Amino acid sequence: MSQQGYVAAPPYSQSQPGIGGFSAGFGPSNSSLHFGHYGDPNSSYSAPQPGPGTTPSSRMSSGHPASFQGPQLPPPTQQQITLPPGSQVRPPANNVNSLCAQPSLPPMARQDGIPGPVPPTPNLQQLSGQPPGPGYHPQQANYGPQMAGSQLSYPGAFPGGPAQLPGPQQKKLDPDSVPSPIQVIENDKASRGGQIYATNTRGQVPPLVTTDCVIQDQGHASPRYIRCTTYCFPSSSDMAKQARIPLAAVIQPFATVPPNETPLYVVNHGETGPIRCNRCKAYMCPFMQFIEGGRRYQCGFCNCINEVPPFFFQHLDHIGRRVDHYERPELSLGSYEYVATLDYCRNNKPPKPPAYIFMIDVSYRNINSGLVKLICDELKTLLDKLPREEQEESSAIRVGFVTYNKALHFFNVKSSLAQPQMMVVSDVGEVFVPLLDGFLVNFQESRSVVINLLDQIPEMFADTNESETIFAPVIQAGMEALKAAECAGKLFIFHSSLPTAEAPGKLRNRDDKKLLNTDKEKTLFQPQVNSYEALARDCVANGCCVNLFLFPNQYVDVASMGLVTMYTGGTLYKYSNFQLDADSPQFLSDLRKDIEKKTGFDAIMRVRTSTGFRATDFFGAIYMNNTTDVEMAAVDCDKAVTVEFKHDDKLNEDSGALIQCAVLYTSISGQRRLRIHNIGLNCSSQLADVYKTCETDALINFFAKSAFKAILSQPLKAVRDILVNQTAHMLACYRKNCASPSAVSQLILPDAMKVLPVYMNCLLKSCVLVGRPEIPTDERAYHRQLVMSMGVADTQFFFYPQLLPIHSLDLKSDAVPAAVRCSEERLSEGGAFLLANGLSMFLWLGVSAPPELIQGLFNVPSFAHISTEATSLPDLDNPFSKKLKSLLEHIQSQKPYTMKLIIVKQREQPEMLFRQFLVEDKSIYGGASYVDFLCCVHKEICQLLS
Repeated sequence: MSQQGYVAAPPYSQSQPGIGGFSAGFGPSNSSLHFGHYGDPNSSYSAPQPGPGTTPSSRMSSGHPASFQGPQLPPPTQQQITLPPGSQVRPPANNVNSLCAQPSLPPMARQDGIPGPVPPTPNLQQLSGQPPGPGYHPQQANYGPQMAGSQLSYPGAFPGGPAQLPGPQQKKLDPDSVPSPIQVIENDKASRGGQIYATNTRGQVPPLVTTDCVIQDQGHASPRYIRCTTYCFPSSSDMAKQARIPLAAVIQPFATVPPNETPLYVVNHGETGPIRCNRCKAYMCPFMQFIEGGRRYQCGFCNCINEVPPFFFQHLDHIGRRVDHYERPELSLGSYEYVATLDYCRNNKPPKPPAYIFMIDVSYRNINSGLVKLICDELKTLLDKLPREEQEESSAIRVGFVTYNKALHFFNVKSSLAQPQMMVVSDVGEVFVPLLDGFLVNFQESRSVVINLLDQIPEMFADTNESETIFAPVIQAGMEALKAAECAGKLFIFHSSLPTAEAPGKLRNRDDKKLLNTDKEKTLFQPQVNSYEALARDCVANGCCVNLFLFPNQYVDVASMGLVTMYTGGTLYKYSNFQLDADSPQFLSDLRKDIEKKTGFDAIMRVRTSTGFRATDFFGAIYMNNTTDVEMAAVDCDKAVTVEFKHDDKLNEDSGALIQCAVLYTSISGQRRLRIHNIGLNCSSQLADVYKTCETDALINFFAKSAFKAILSQPLKAVRDILVNQTAHMLACYRKNCASPSAVSQLILPDAMKVLPVYMNCLLKSCVLVGRPEIPTDERAYHRQLVMSMGVADTQFFFYPQLLPIHSLDLKSDAVPAAVRCSEERLSEGGAFLLANGLSMFLWLGVSAPPELIQGLFNVPSFAHISTEATSLPDLDNPFSKKLKSLLEHIQSQKPYTMKLIIVKQREQPEMLFRQFLVEDKSIYGGASYVDFLCCVHKEICQLLS
């Protein structure tokens, strides 16, 4: 029995990020009306952005740091902002809620010759320029009657009377005097970029997600796997309720690790299996304390004293540490894996390797558009790239093929056949799998039969005129096939229209703009029939993950069709109005990335905590049958689960707050494993310590997911109000308890949260939270679903896009030009700018962009000659073109979705689309500008403090 040995071979050559999605009300865990304790006054919520220092491991009061184990933090710095005197905004008499409503335009306002209801640029709170002093203070404006406790509506043109704006209008506040996200990002890069970040101190704040550094695991999980909203928890629940900073962790258990960082070690204790605490079942980790000469250990989570198994015994050194401490990953590292024993397997049998089933909609439109041929041609080369373990010669994953329209067609591609055989299932009410032997095959063995099939499919259905499709029975068939083969796996479904054929899961077009901004708007985000929820539950129970590639050219009810994908840890892709020439590269790139992803299958995750607090809410592409087990049919490198914690007792400042995330899963080779991530946070009875160690990017991830979950059960206006209110509460609590005294007219922001308002405003302006008839319902449901499973880096990029001045590319160095703030004021007519947010990518060209730049990129002589039809740049042999191409590739490589490039010329129609991404400006859909939102939040803070 190989006992002590652990294998230094990586489990996954690249470890992969976690899960995301939403848990809706399956069972008691989430059936409360307010999702995520969203409207409840006791909720604790938060927003952070690390300052330059690291954080204390023991306590510090705001002025007098005590001794810590880690480097000292500077005393709390804060940003103060003053509003100029005399800027008056009076609320409309008829509408208490529109304290920040902007004046509405006449219905057919025209802007730049584009018809349609375009809200104006209101002069809300026009602030006079202030040089940025030590900070930024809005002078108390004369805000009209102070309505005690009245909820402030999010500023913007949401329905409500037009605001009256009497009183002198000031010249606008200089945007340079309000906190800049770009400045925060660049400062962190300057102080921590390119360095080694060692995780050897409890409660230290990691570099921002936007900072490149090398992470060295020295006892706490890498921030690639776990990021927290704050790295110092308040010691009591009263304190947590006072600050309202959400206490949460964003866990991406399979996050990709760059090649210059060590992959996870695999520990194998043979038949004994992993060592666990007898009481709380936590796994052996660096938080266990060995006592009595090494014969026993005290659990760091529940304090239970356990016997050390004889094979695991080792003597202690002079400081009470085991002499083999550094030789064992489970004693010295924050993250590692265990090989699981049969007790951890379904039916106590070792699992089989997973399977991938490709299910292609062969209805008239897909055949006609060339999509079916495109998919079949691509699969011929892609099947050679199925993921495999490092040491394996070929992939262990088996593959199967199904086509469908109103009926299902299964294919026998057994290696001994000369030709593939088709079996049709036309009774889609009771789906069964017509063949077992020959349906799931090893591609290398059945290569000629499979290639033959992929050549035949487009021809087989070439003359079809069947335009109706089924959908739920397709998922059911894939799941039954995996169940019959006794393995987990993924379905890759390529589908294009609303499933209207008579069958289970049939959908009707229920898109209704009249529901916008009413209490019924939430129904648009809920599935229209119950059968999809039951189907999702069965899929999860059988380890069947559903990846859905949608090609709609009208409403397809993403909220219903995407539900199974969301609950099973799958990924949803949507290519609206797909055109073969323009959109193939984006779709094929997504398909390649997805098939090659290292993934954990049939996974279950449990989050354990030390005494005094516990995990209460989970957000992600997950399913929950009970309150503790997070189930995922699959989890890939891009999926993250956001976990909220609540106190159930006081926390001890000496022992801190410890978190262990364990994911039990089946690897791509069919091995059952446990992936463990441990992190230790500090605790303090001083609020200043909590604010000092906040991370704004993780806070925004939490707020986005909790808000996007809440809209299933609450009116959108209530959800927006809660977000504004929450922001004001966190900042008011800081001001009251941590900031040095100052005039009421000053807006004071804690250093770690100074860009919270700008990010929060971006979230409030997202199409999910803004019901406007111009925004397709499917687009909102799609964005909602994507965000629910995003990690911190992806939500940061999505809500605050990157805007790069590419006219200042330095061809001599590898450096990327520093980003500029997302505002029209930062664009220049003589420049070219690249904007990306993870889903969309724009190349904006100013009317006076230099001819040499245009020639270098497009090979045309002038601005007028540039075609905006192209979705990629031509391949040109010049340094500027090559440099920009490699920059585009670099940005793409960091993100899970392929972004289609849209070329935008200044002052032409498509510029309207581009402008929606300039998130610091007023939105054409009625969202406030950053400066206006700051005033709004400041006013709310003043009300809370008065």
